[in-house]
Amino acid sequence: MSIAVTHSGPAAAPVPPEPAPAPVNYLNVSHTIWSWLFTVDHKRIGLLYLGSISVFFVIGGIFAALIRTNLLLPNGAFLSEDAYNRAFTAHGVMMLFFFLIPAVPGVMGNFFIPLMIGAKDLAFPKLNIASWYVFMIGAAFAAWAVLIGGIDTGWTLYPPYSSRASQSNVIPGVMGAFISGFSSIMTGLNIMVTVHKMRAPGMTWGRLPLFVWSLYATSLIQLLATPVVAVTLVLLMVERAAGIGIFDPSIGGDPILFQHLFWFYSHPAVYIMILPGMGVVSEIITCFSRKNIFGYHAVAWSSMGIAVVGFLLWAHHMFVAGISFYAALLFSLLSMLVAVPSAIKVFNWTATLYRGSITFHAPMLLSIGFLVLFTVGGLTGLFLATLGTDVHLHDTYFVVAHFHFVMVGGMVIAYMAAIHFWWPKMTGRMYSDWWSRVASVIMIVGFFLTFVPQFIMGYHGMPRRYPNYPQEFQILNVMSTAGSSVLGLGYLLPGIYLPLSLFFGKKVGANPWSATGLEWTTPSPPTVHNFEATPVVVCGPYEYAIGVDQMGRGLPEPPGAQDDPAHRDGSTGPSGPMKKETEVVG
Repeated sequence: MSIAVTHSGPAAAPVPPEPAPAPVNYLNVSHTIWSWLFTVDHKRIGLLYLGSISVFFVIGGIFAALIRTNLLLPNGAFLSEDAYNRAFTAHGVMMLFFFLIPAVPGVMGNFFIPLMIGAKDLAFPKLNIASWYVFMIGAAFAAWAVLIGGIDTGWTLYPPYSSRASQSNVIPGVMGAFISGFSSIMTGLNIMVTVHKMRAPGMTWGRLPLFVWSLYATSLIQLLATPVVAVTLVLLMVERAAGIGIFDPSIGGDPILFQHLFWFYSHPAVYIMILPGMGVVSEIITCFSRKNIFGYHAVAWSSMGIAVVGFLLWAHHMFVAGISFYAALLFSLLSMLVAVPSAIKVFNWTATLYRGSITFHAPMLLSIGFLVLFTVGGLTGLFLATLGTDVHLHDTYFVVAHFHFVMVGGMVIAYMAAIHFWWPKMTGRMYSDWWSRVASVIMIVGFFLTFVPQFIMGYHGMPRRYPNYPQEFQILNVMSTAGSSVLGLGYLLPGIYLPLSLFFGKKVGANPWSATGLEWTTPSPPTVHNFEATPVVVCGPYEYAIGVDQMGRGLPEPPGAQDDPAHRDGSTGPSGPMKKETEVVG
C-alpha cells in the first residue's frame, strides 16, 4: 500500500480589489487640451477665466510693487519719470479691465449661476466660450502694448495728451480695452437671459439667492454702459489715427466731452466690480452666522437701486474740470443718494451677524474684512462727493486710498472670500483651514498698513501720479510700501495652499459648509450636467432657522458643530434641537 504525498507551493497572495473608478465629473470627463479650449461647459469656462485673470492679477501686482518700491525715495528709487508713468498705467489697465471687471462675473458667475437656479448650463453655451476668447484677444492687445513699451497716459486715457502728444502705444492698448468690452457684454447678456428663462420649478424671483440678484444687476450695467465706452474708445482711436477733431480742442474737439462719455461708463463700472462682491458677502455672512439673511427683499432690491442710480452720478469725477456750479451741485446730491442702497446692505449684513452662531473660517473672516473696508471706502467717498472738500482732495493720494478701499478692500477681498467659500465645490478638495485663516488676517492687516498712510498724504496735499514728492512725505510712503509687502504676502499664501489642496487636500462631500443653496445639493465637484433631475424649489434661499435647503431637505452638521455644546446633548439639527415641525415658507 502506497500513499501519495503532494507538495504544494506557497499560497498565492490574494489579489487586491481594483479601486472603484472615480465618479464622472466636469473635471475628469475628458483630459485633452482640446476638451478645455472648445468646451461649452459653463464650469470649465469659469475655470478658464480663473486661470486667465489670475495671470493678469499677478502682472498688475508686479507693476504695483514697482510703483511702491520706487516711491521709497522722494526722487524715485530706480524708475525714470517716463517709466513710472508707464508702470502705473499698466497697473491700472491690467487690474481694472482684465481682473476686477471680469473676476466675479467671469469666474463665479459662469460657474455658479446655473447651479444656483437649478439649470444645466447658461442659456448660450457657445456665446459663453466665445466671450472668453474675445476677452483673451483683448488681453493680448493690451499685453502687447505693454511689452513693446507701454502706455504713459494713465488708465483714464484723457485727451488731448492721449490723442495727440503721447508717443507711447495708445492705439493697441485702447484696442485691447475695446475688444474686452464685448466679452463683458456677452457675459452680461448670457446671465440675464439665463436668470429670466432657465430657473428651476419653484425658483421665483423672491427665492433667488442674493448672489444671483447681484449678478443680474451687474449684467444690466454691463449691457447698458459698456457700449458707451466702446464708442468713446473708437472715437479716441479715430482722432489719434486720422487727426479728426473730436476731443482735441486745437482741431475743434472738446476734451470735456471725452470725460463725460468715459465716466458715464467708468463710474457704473465701479459697481460692475463691487456689486458681485456684495452678492458673495451676502451668501457667506448668512451661512457662517447660521441665520436667515435680515431683510432679504431690501438687500435684493438695493442691488437694483445701485445699478440704476450708478448711471446718474458720473460727473462727480469732474468737479474741477469746468462743469457748471449747478451741474456740480446736482451730481454731488446724486452721489450722496447712491450711498443709501449701499448702506442698506451694510446695515442688513450687520443685523444678520447680530446674535448669530458665527464661525470664523476664512470666507467669514474675509467677508467681515470686506464689511469694514468697504464701509471705510464708502464714508471717505462722501468727502469726494462734497464740492468744497473735493476741490482740496481731487487728484491727491486721498483719492487713491479711497478707490483702493472700495476696489481692493471691497472687490478683491470679496473675490478671495468667494474663492475660499466655493473652492471645495469647484474642486472637491478642502484647503488648509489654519493657513487660510492666517492669510485672511494678513490680507486685511496689510491692506490697512498700505492705504491708511495714503489718506494722510492726500489730506496734506500729496498729488497722485507723480514719481517725485516732497521730503516730508517720505516716512508715510515708506510705511505704505512696507504695508504693501505685508499685503503681497497675504495674496501669495492662497497661491500656495489652494493649488496644494488639489493634491493633498481632504476630499469633501456635497455640502461641507452646511449651506442652503441648490449648488450645495450637487456632488463636489459637480457632474457635467449639474443635476441628474431638475430640482424643485420649495422654500427661500436662506432657511437656516429651520435647517433645510431650497428643496426642503435637512442640512448636514455645519463645520465645528461637534464642538458645540448644543450638539453634545444629543441633538442632531444643524442649529440645535428642533422643538416642533416648522412650516416651510417660500
